[in-house]
Amino acid sequence: MTEDVVRFGACNLCEAICGLRFTLRDGAVVDIRGDVDDPLSRGHICPKALALTDIRDDPDRLRRPVRRTADGWREISWDEALDEVARRLVAIRRAHGGDAVAVYLGNPNVHNYGSLTHGPLFLGQLRTRNRYSATSVDQLPHHLVSYWLYGHQFLLPVPDIDRTTFFLVLGANPLASNGSLMTVPDVRRRLVDLRARGGRMVVVDPRRTETAHVADEHHFIRPGTDAALLFALVREVFEAGLARPAPYVDGLDAVRAAVAEFTPERVADVTGVPAVDIRRIAAEFAAADGAACYGRVGLSTQKHGVLSQWGVQLLNLVTGNLDRPGGTLLTRPAVDIVGRGLIGRGHYAKWHSRVRGLPEFGGELPVAALAEEILTPGDGQVRALVTSAGNPVLSTPNGGQLDRALDGLDFMVSIDLYVNETTRHADIILPPTTALEHDNYDIVFHALAVRDTARYSPAILAAPAGTRHDWQIFGELGRRYRKMWGGKRTWRDLRLAVQSRLRPDQLVDLLLRTGRHRLSMRTLRRRPHGVDLGPLRPALPGALRTRDSRVHAAPPELLAALADARAELLTPLGAGELRLVGRRHLRSNNSWMHNAPRLAKGRPRHQLLMHPDDLAARGLADGQLVRIASRVGTVETEVAASADMMPGVVSLPHGWGHSRSGTRLTVAAERPGVSVNDLTDDAEVDGVVGTAAFSGVVVTVEAAR
Repeated sequence: MTEDVVRFGACNLCEAICGLRFTLRDGAVVDIRGDVDDPLSRGHICPKALALTDIRDDPDRLRRPVRRTADGWREISWDEALDEVARRLVAIRRAHGGDAVAVYLGNPNVHNYGSLTHGPLFLGQLRTRNRYSATSVDQLPHHLVSYWLYGHQFLLPVPDIDRTTFFLVLGANPLASNGSLMTVPDVRRRLVDLRARGGRMVVVDPRRTETAHVADEHHFIRPGTDAALLFALVREVFEAGLARPAPYVDGLDAVRAAVAEFTPERVADVTGVPAVDIRRIAAEFAAADGAACYGRVGLSTQKHGVLSQWGVQLLNLVTGNLDRPGGTLLTRPAVDIVGRGLIGRGHYAKWHSRVRGLPEFGGELPVAALAEEILTPGDGQVRALVTSAGNPVLSTPNGGQLDRALDGLDFMVSIDLYVNETTRHADIILPPTTALEHDNYDIVFHALAVRDTARYSPAILAAPAGTRHDWQIFGELGRRYRKMWGGKRTWRDLRLAVQSRLRPDQLVDLLLRTGRHRLSMRTLRRRPHGVDLGPLRPALPGALRTRDSRVHAAPPELLAALADARAELLTPLGAGELRLVGRRHLRSNNSWMHNAPRLAKGRPRHQLLMHPDDLAARGLADGQLVRIASRVGTVETEVAASADMMPGVVSLPHGWGHSRSGTRLTVAAERPGVSVNDLTDDAEVDGVVGTAAFSGVVVTVEAAR
């Protein structure tokens, strides 16, 4: 009998980056458990990690490049595929200019250090302004606010959840997400510890979420009104004389004047949160010995997402909780993506989208503009698309329109494991290895974690013969594109050529050795559970990247945006309307993995959730098939009565709808579900940064005919 082999690594399916213990027998994984010695995740594991083997062994997974033909998909060689991709993209750029080629990057790219180190070696050569990613789906407001307040788009203060005594959560559900822009594995136990030390958690959300169910206090709030509530809390801190900002914070007089009209009484009428509770929460937050306000997807995916994220930062800094133990702090990671310049500080509105004039941020346009840039003729029309690990037809607004737009492209290539709703339009699909088959170091998520740690994850299983890693695909595409494009060679070309021949672990090793903690890949390989670098520590004002090393609490752009939105923010929503919000589940992973057998089992999770009173008012019954309609589309699914929904609010899960694609999906094709993004509206966007207003879309619900 073959002796079992134990290996240690980490899950890279979500931001929690949980440490895992793998047991192998005869070259196969027979057991996956949480690594109890991981200093960050401490043995925690969620169902998604158990599905890592489902991805690796999925019969629908692609292992060789494929070309779309009139008779279906046909396998081709790597050389043929890579040469054709480079040739077609060069030809389109020569004929129509660089902006004729667009790029869309999905979330998994940030979870894979090979994509981060080598993706730019190819994508940067395309020289296109039509760059899009999942970032503009739900987090650009965070980055823009940090850019204006702190001088860098990635100076994102993280809640010090292990030491806080008052945790205020708006539009976030960390028990389902494992944290987001806050890497926090084992969050349930951390919340138990919060209560054990006398702390409290207050959740504000239109749905009584999994996180709200374990909170000390939950308040329903009408979708899209979070900014008004946050400004009322900030106003109350000022009015009660409880403001305790750090001496390096400027602009608070302007902030106080700007939020003066947001009285608890006026805001209560708008949000549905009682005025007495607004006053009490503001006082308790300001008086706490370390308080942290955290707002995530529900805040960023609404019409006033930028203002909402500004409100989160204002509440933390006016109460003196920014850069305070128990408040919100910056990380000090082993690979310092800010200090080493690995990610630029950002820039805003250097150019705008061709059709609607939406602003870029950090070199990226909001994905709400992608379909119209393909569909609208004229100079600069998008004629080719490169996607990597993304399924925007399911995960971006008005997915039906994008689905139709992709049919009209001259050429499309996708770096992806699957034929899905998006990649089915590709001319060529280049499949990379899976998470178990390549090594990884979490460059980004260590920089967003609630505790500073470092961990290297070796490949757990050998990659199948003939497969390639993401970094190898990007490197080869870059070399072939550079050769076919021709022209005079520059020092930049030489640097790219050298960098493309280094492995990701070699590049990261250089960063570790020259970083503040003086680690190395050799050290991390010898310590397979990871290295604990300690709790978060104060770092301001030294870590600020503003030119004067001060926090700019009242950027003129945000003051102007608030002035423009003030009347709308203080006006109650239309009576009798139904507002749609999304939701996620621990056993789901955005727009993929819904066909993983061990995740698909259990109670149905695809239904529209609706308050019983709203059902009764429309003559509907629990379990009935209903038709949901918005300006851009209609879907049909079963409705489920739920007292966890705020009256006037309905909820569909994000990323579903696989059954409509008719592509692979041997399991998922039989599963129910619709895409919420057939209802979300690409025309409803944040006026500052252009992100789509997924939360709060007005819909009608009636019995299906």
